Order: sequence, then C-alpha cells, then structure tokens
Amino acid sequence: MNHRSPVNHPSSRGRRDALFSGAAIAAALMAPGLAGATATPARSVSAGDGRLLHVMFKNHGIDMAGDLYLPPNFTPSTRHPAVISVHPGGGVKEQTAGLYARKLADRGFVALAFDASHQGASGGLPRLLDDPMRRVADIYSAVDYLTSLSCVDADCIGALGICAGSGTVVKAASMERRIRAIATVSAVDVGAATRRGWDGKAPASDQLAMLEAVARQRTAEAGGAAPAFVKYVPALGDTTAARDLQEAANYYLTPRGQHVNAPNRMLMVSLSALAAFTGFDRADLLTQPLLMVAGSEAGSLWHSQELHAMAAGAKDLFIVEGATHMDLYDGQGADTAMTRIAPFFMQALA
Repeated sequence: MNHRSPVNHPSSRGRRDALFSGAAIAAALMAPGLAGATATPARSVSAGDGRLLHVMFKNHGIDMAGDLYLPPNFTPSTRHPAVISVHPGGGVKEQTAGLYARKLADRGFVALAFDASHQGASGGLPRLLDDPMRRVADIYSAVDYLTSLSCVDADCIGALGICAGSGTVVKAASMERRIRAIATVSAVDVGAATRRGWDGKAPASDQLAMLEAVARQRTAEAGGAAPAFVKYVPALGDTTAARDLQEAANYYLTPRGQHVNAPNRMLMVSLSALAAFTGFDRADLLTQPLLMVAGSEAGSLWHSQELHAMAAGAKDLFIVEGATHMDLYDGQGADTAMTRIAPFFMQALA
C-alpha cells in the first residue's frame, strides 16, 4: 500500500497566494548567514502541496542549479529533515530525480534535486563532460548548501540516488558523514557498468577496445580536432540493445521523460573517467542506514545485490517483483518505491 499524505487541491485564489508566498519563502531562505545560498523568488512556482524554489549554490567555482522542494504548510522557522535527490547519468533535475524530490516534499521533507556540474543548467566547462568523481563533489556541495539553510536540520540529511546517481551517492556517503541515510533506486555503479557491460558479463577486451578509442580521440583533440560525443541511450527502436536500455530510450527520447537539457550525449573522453570510477569500493565505511529498491526484471539488479553484500551498516534490499530498471523512474513503479523510501527516511532521519 502506498502511504501518501493527503493532497489538497487549492482554489484559484489559493494557487495565486501560493505563488506570492513563494517570494516570501525565498526571501526568508536568503536571510543573513546562508553562506553561498541564493534563490530566485521571481521563478517560484507551486509544486503540489508544497513549494518549488529554483536555487543556485556553489561547488568551488561552479554555479550549481537546483530545485528546492518544500513540504506542505512550510514555515522557514521550522527545521526539517532534508534529502538530496541525485539524477541518473544522462538526466537532469526535472526528470525522475525531481519526481522523487517532489514526492519526498509531499511527505514532509525539504528535498533538493540539482543538475550535475557540466550538465543541464549548472555551470562547468567543458559542457557534457561526465566525470563521476566530479559528481561526487557536487553532492558534497549540495550537503554544504542544505546545512546553510535555517529551515534544514543539518543533523538529518539523507541522499537518494537513481541509476548512476546511486553510485555517486554511495561513493559520497562512504566519506561524507553528514549524509545520515542513503536510498537507491535501480542502482548502478557506472564504473562497474562501463567496465563489465550492462549485464555485468562483458569481457575485458571490450573495455580495452573502448579505452584505445578514447586514447585516439584525446590525441586527435590535442591536435585540434573537434570533440566527439557518444550517446547515453540507444535510438528509439534499436532492438539490438539490452531491454533496459531500449526502455531508457522510451523514457529519455519521448515526451514521457524528454527534456531539452538532457540531449542524450556526453563527451567521448568521459568514458575513461567512467571506467576508472568505483562507486561501491568503500562500502565497508557505509555504516549509515541503507535502502536499495530494484526491479526483479532489471538487468541492473546485480548492482543492488553487490552493494547489499558489501555495505557495512543496516541495510535492506527491496525487490519490486516484475519491475524493470526503468519502471521505477515514474508512474506506479515510483509510487511503489516510495512506499519503502518515505518511511525509511522518516525513521532514519528522525
């Protein structure tokens, strides 16, 4: 059963008041002492029962673009538990990460979804670079930002990672003790997936061939050639791809999940950084409570199973029977995942 908070449908006047009150909320969030935190009240909009504020925060010299979801009947003077929602590799904050952030806000959390550096509306050059260790640093900066907000209980911050966002969340939380609880949805350690293939069975020769191609491209670019790009997901209708990846195309390349800031490409030279990444290697330090949600039919299930075996702390692997990797991104699959995620964070961040 999905335990939802009651949803109220405000009148036209109520919606208008929500929009105007968003400016007041943003002003309160920008009170003195919020180091490095900025909000844009002119762009405040209602988000279900809560509020949505478009915010910026710093990751060293990079401006990070985030969406801060606030719970129903939010008051800035009250300290709330908070959850960071980290998007998949080829995604942006407006897609599944934002969906989960909104659902968490509806249940009383302050929730932050943000675009990774070099992606979406966040800064960072070169554009469309995918370096997982930089994304780990993004998460550290997101924690910094939340601790600067007077409406957030700095001792009650959790992190949720979806797909490749799970690998970076686990890596970050293994070292970042301010993250008190971790949840993953359709977890993927993108380093392991790059080295071993989607199903975990690719031979080392495939990895070596990829790295040789990246080496040639880097040499070409050093000599003045234009950057080359590779796709995150296959073209629609490509039946040669794994089932999960075909379904990923149906999400990212159709109105179901398509977004202008997620162009389905990354710099080819990113592949060596992906291959070098190890998301779960220090799971022996992951003593915080951990919840993993994965589909029984997901080709990526092996990531959640390996993480479950490696994590040092209290842990739970919830397998959604009949679900694939992409089923948990939205719709009923996301609703089912939330029946475990919401109470998990409520208990872990109490």
